[in-house]
Order: sequence, then structure tokens, then C-alpha cells
Amino acid sequence: MSGPLAGLRVLELTNFIAGPFCGCLLSDLGADVIKVEIPGVGDHARVQPPIVGGDGVGFMALNRGKRSLALNIKRDAGREVFLRLVDSGDALIENMRPGTLADLGLAPDALMARNPGLIVCSLSGFGQTGPWSERAGLDLIAQAMSGIMSITGEPGGAPVKCGVPVADQVSALYGALSITAAAHERARSRRGQHIDLSLFECALSLGVWETAAYFGTGIVPGPIGSAHRAAAPYQAFRCADGYITFGAVTPASWHGACVALGLEHLEHDPGYATIADRKLREIELASQIEDVTVQRPRAYWQGRLEMAGVPCGPILRYDETLATDHTVAREMVGEFTHPRAGSMRAVASPVKMGRTAVRRPSAAPLLGEHSREILQEIRIGDEEIARLIDIGIVQEGRP
Repeated sequence: MSGPLAGLRVLELTNFIAGPFCGCLLSDLGADVIKVEIPGVGDHARVQPPIVGGDGVGFMALNRGKRSLALNIKRDAGREVFLRLVDSGDALIENMRPGTLADLGLAPDALMARNPGLIVCSLSGFGQTGPWSERAGLDLIAQAMSGIMSITGEPGGAPVKCGVPVADQVSALYGALSITAAAHERARSRRGQHIDLSLFECALSLGVWETAAYFGTGIVPGPIGSAHRAAAPYQAFRCADGYITFGAVTPASWHGACVALGLEHLEHDPGYATIADRKLREIELASQIEDVTVQRPRAYWQGRLEMAGVPCGPILRYDETLATDHTVAREMVGEFTHPRAGSMRAVASPVKMGRTAVRRPSAAPLLGEHSREILQEIRIGDEEIARLIDIGIVQEGRP
């Protein structure tokens, strides 16, 4: 293992996105992430389409660089093995319903009593406490109840969720940040701690700008499409061959936009004198701009706006953005070989560190692929491993 988190052992009892992505972020930074999965089943994302080489490609992306131990912790023998693994661990990530670990005899307090330095990060829908704690939580539900869907989409249109599972993903980011913070604190106190994160609260925290405006004015924010809540012009504009986005939020960029678009008269119109004036008349302003931009392709306007010093960029599909020279130059796509699927590609970590490089994408594990080596690391002999496999406590997966 290499990377800034090399030497950190993370155990993962997770499914789908939030928990696995948290472990993925730590793995990218060099942690040894051991994914403990149910024999014969594994992470539920393994069977979510599209499936290539026997596993869902989403699973492959979120579990790259990890090791898989297929272990039945619902049985006494499996729990004993897991507790021995806990003794060797620095952190545990779990995204079960609150109380599930306790029902299995693996309550966080009990695990930390056994290993005082253990950091337990629980990711749930609504947290470990509170009147909603027992409710099931999904990214969709968190986006709905946190306010995100109420401000997403076009004015007057139906509620729209973000195109990516932002509640799951931001929870994973908070989880990785919290675990590294707790590990830093542990260096002083020698003690671990229980981290309680919820999809709902993490999603709610993303509304930092919108909630600040609500607290300050009492006005409930609504959907504004691609526009900005405090500035204009700042949105997507239709061109002859698609859409381009640009934001003219400073005096210099407003001047540049007027020149680039051939709308110099707007700069001298007292109705658009300040950014507040432009925001008040943003619909009228956007209409005048789009009457111009629709006449030419995106590349034309990008060239003119960039020359005028206006931040801008076309709306790209994933096939387009993954193929850009910049994406390639920044090494944001990694290639790896999967034992069943063959050559695969994945988006790499965006973290660029000057001295301690992050790990490049590597294959996600087959179910139970590393069961034997992990059990050997915690001093379980080959005969006992064979017995555990024979009675169905452990599954060994082979490439």
C-alpha cells in the first residue's frame, strides 16, 4: 500500500453507494479497506445493471482497490472471526439501519470497548437518534426531505432530483473527512470514537447558501433552473448546436460579455447598471442574450467569451467530457484489468498531492477474493480456514 493513508486499516460493512464510496475515497488515499460481505450475496450493488464480467459496473467503480472478505457475521463463528478482525482495525464504516449492529452483538460501544482506538463511522438515512432515526433512507428520500428537490428544476415545473446521487456522495465525503479527522485526534488521545452521519443532514448541509438567504430574509427559495440566486447573467444559454454556460458576475466580466455578444448597449442601459439590477431583470436579460447566442455554435461563443475574459463552458455529455484533452492531460481516467471483465476504465481520484500521490484505479475485488489472506493476517490457521469455508461461514472467491 502507498499513499498518505498507508497503514490505516478500514473495515467496511456497507452496500450500494454512500458507505462504499466513503471506503473508496480512503482506499484512493492509500488505506487498506477490507470489505466484509455476505457469502453468496455480497454488496447488493454487485447485481445492479449494467453488469460486466459478473458484477455491476457501479460496484466496480465504488469498490476499486479494496479487498473482499466473504464472512457470515450472523453466525457465532463468523462474529468471532469479525471481532478478531476488529482487533486489527483502525476504523469501521457501516451503513446499516440504526440498531442493526447491536442486534448482531456488534454494537459500536462494544467494539470500541474491545479496541479502544477503533473509529466507527455509521452512515444512515436519518441518524442514530431523533424521531426519524428508524425510517429507511435513500438518496432520493434525502434529496426530497432536505430541500434539494424543492429548488432543483425549472420554475413552475415538477420537482427534480440532482442527476447524480448527491446525498449519498456528500455523506461519503463527510465520512472520509470525519474518519481522517478522528484518526488525527486519536494520535493525541489514543482513543477512537463513534461518528454518526445521516444522508438527510449531509444533504441539508449542502443548502448552506439557500438556508442562509432564508434565515436572513424569510423568503423560501424555489427552483431557478440553471440560474444563480444572486447574480445575472449566470446560467445556460441555447446556441445553434447545444448550450453554453457563462457567468458575468463582476464589472469586468459583465463588460466582456457585452462586448463578446455584440450587446454593448446593455452595458450603458441604466436598467442593468448593477448586478442587483440585472438579477431583477434576469428573464428579460436572458432572452436578449439567447436571441444572439442561438445564431452561432457553442465553440464560436466559447472563443469570443474566453477572449473577453468571461468564465464560460459548453454543456457536455459524459462521452464528450471524458474525451477532452484536459481530462486526459489531468489523468482523470484510469485503466485497470478485472479478472473476469478484462480491461476496464474508471474515473480517477481528483486529488492531486505534490508529495504523497494517491492510488490509481485498480480492480474491485471478486466476492471473497481475499478471504484466505485476510484470515491468515489475523492468525487464523489454514485448517481452521478450511473448516470455516466448509461450514459456510467464509466464502473464498478465486479469479
